[in-house]
Amino acid sequence: MKILVCVSKTPDTTAKISFTDDGTQFNSAGVTYIMNPYDEWYALVRAVELMEKNGGTVTVINVGDASNDQTIRKGLAIGATDAVRINAKPKSSLYIAKQIAEHAKEEGYDLVFCGKESIDYNGSEVGAMVAEFLGLPFISYASKLEMDGNTATIEKEIEGGTVNVQVQTPFVLSAAKGMAEQRIPNMMGIMKAKRKPFKVVEPVDFPDLSTPVGYSLPPAKTGVKLVDPDNMDELVRLLHEEAKVI
Repeated sequence: MKILVCVSKTPDTTAKISFTDDGTQFNSAGVTYIMNPYDEWYALVRAVELMEKNGGTVTVINVGDASNDQTIRKGLAIGATDAVRINAKPKSSLYIAKQIAEHAKEEGYDLVFCGKESIDYNGSEVGAMVAEFLGLPFISYASKLEMDGNTATIEKEIEGGTVNVQVQTPFVLSAAKGMAEQRIPNMMGIMKAKRKPFKVVEPVDFPDLSTPVGYSLPPAKTGVKLVDPDNMDELVRLLHEEAKVI
């Protein structure tokens, strides 16, 4: 079984976010980057578990420049067998999905995994777009996956409950919490990662149909006002005069 796992590089969750050039560029100065947790903890780890149980290969793929190599190597240290980096600056979700899909078409993967979203843009777009380009079924927000030959039984959360679906390979899946448990690369895995195949390929020509024109930060949070529980008149006044509906 051949599995492709899409991974992205995102700012650490504790990073201080700011923008430059009149709000048109993300300020990367001093920012620590990590592998997107949904890609790493759930999609990649579950793919490695399936490979360990059923055999096959796991390839991690990333669209980005050489600064992403360390992030990709972590995927190899966790257990992926090889890696591919599309040598292009990540642009819109559509552009990224097209690059991934073109590679996947050539290799004929049985499963294509990604995290349910990236923690920087939170778009939840790439997985569905990859599936559309490949003409494959797409299952989003999957929390459990079991394979029986070429048949997958998948559990996903829906409003007020869960639903179980079955699908035949090949298909594309976005993984959510519950799919797997985080793995910390050990020293042996880190050393092996240095010797695993790592291919860099050039992007296909594709027009970027949607590009950001500006970013803005949300308003700063205001202070909390404490009201004496015996002073209900003051609480009512604050709710009427100062509270804001969000």
